[in-house]
Amino acid sequence: MQYKQQILELAQSYEKDMVKFLRDLIAIPSESCQEGGVIQRIKEEMLAVGFDEVTIDPMGNILGRIGSGKTILAIDAHVDTVGVGNPEQWQHDPYKGKLENGVIYGRGAADQEGALPGMVYGAKIIKDLGLEDDYTLYVVGTVQEEDCDGLCWQYIINEDKICPECVVITDSTDCQVRRGHRGRMEIGVTTTGVSCHASAPERGENAIYKMTKIIQEIEQLNARIRDHEFLGKGTIAVTYVDCQTPSFNAVPDRCYIHLDRRLTVGDTKESAVEEVKDAVRRAGVEAEVTVPKYDTPSYTGLTYETEKYFPTWIVEENHPLIQASVNTYEELFDETVEKVGSWVFSTNAVSVAGMYDIPCVGFGPGKEKHAHSVDDQVKVEQLVKSAAFYAAFPGVYMQNKR
Repeated sequence: MQYKQQILELAQSYEKDMVKFLRDLIAIPSESCQEGGVIQRIKEEMLAVGFDEVTIDPMGNILGRIGSGKTILAIDAHVDTVGVGNPEQWQHDPYKGKLENGVIYGRGAADQEGALPGMVYGAKIIKDLGLEDDYTLYVVGTVQEEDCDGLCWQYIINEDKICPECVVITDSTDCQVRRGHRGRMEIGVTTTGVSCHASAPERGENAIYKMTKIIQEIEQLNARIRDHEFLGKGTIAVTYVDCQTPSFNAVPDRCYIHLDRRLTVGDTKESAVEEVKDAVRRAGVEAEVTVPKYDTPSYTGLTYETEKYFPTWIVEENHPLIQASVNTYEELFDETVEKVGSWVFSTNAVSVAGMYDIPCVGFGPGKEKHAHSVDDQVKVEQLVKSAAFYAAFPGVYMQNKR
């Protein structure tokens, strides 16, 4: 690989800058629909390191561009995080970005603001070494992923009219190459009853009792869902229960459950909904089964409604994108990639690859197990490693195309 040593040396030289940048990002709370502050901090860094253009679209996604070639490439990180839960369970303040023994701790370190320093400084390395080719590279910080995976890219592709040839997804992979993950969808089930005074429940019809029968069938359904040798088994789980009742001494006339359905190869939206309807029939009760819509405004106030269905995706191991990623890794780090795996969790690729059939590959700092946890963390050495990878990848991809 030409410029290999220079790329590695520059990535190492920017370590302190990347550490400071990440600690600044962690210090800015940025839960879904509240990302405005962190987007502005990213804009500041992109402008400082010399991006050719930096724009924030109407949804609030930030797009930093370098180059203006024919081939459009993108590297994506979502900038929103989940909440911190009970702060007392954290060993380190979730908003301090504490640096200790080569590890940065705090909400978003692994999932997934930890990728942004490498992305931004990877682009700077491309500029520093004059590695631009006949491509346009977008470094993208996206919003609302934790609430609605891939909604941001639906907007970027449909409304911003940016349609990359491929996308590097930087959710945590422990700096290993990934090529797919299960999809997911959300399903709602509602039972209705007849309310009455709880002192004489036989006069009414308890909606909760109906729902308990359905819940038992949902638990049984989970054991029957199909498996896949690469992505693993599909799952279904009850994640929320609610009821409507006139008072605590009245029989409820409505009960609602929310289901998280993880989709593996062979599962479709229609088949997953039909399985739940079958569970209702097995329970011997009547219920309404729906697929909810997401219509929460972004931090800019823009609403972009979508159904909560996020397809499964896989890119074959012999695909040019995966081969370019493996070549980049092996040539840059002098290590052999024994296996290209998959994520357990979901990413923005559910829309990019799952809906639009744009090939995606995963490579990002941090371990998946630290995502959403009170031990959210990333190793500093992985900031450096990811910066080198993001700097080298576009050139290898373009070379492989020739």
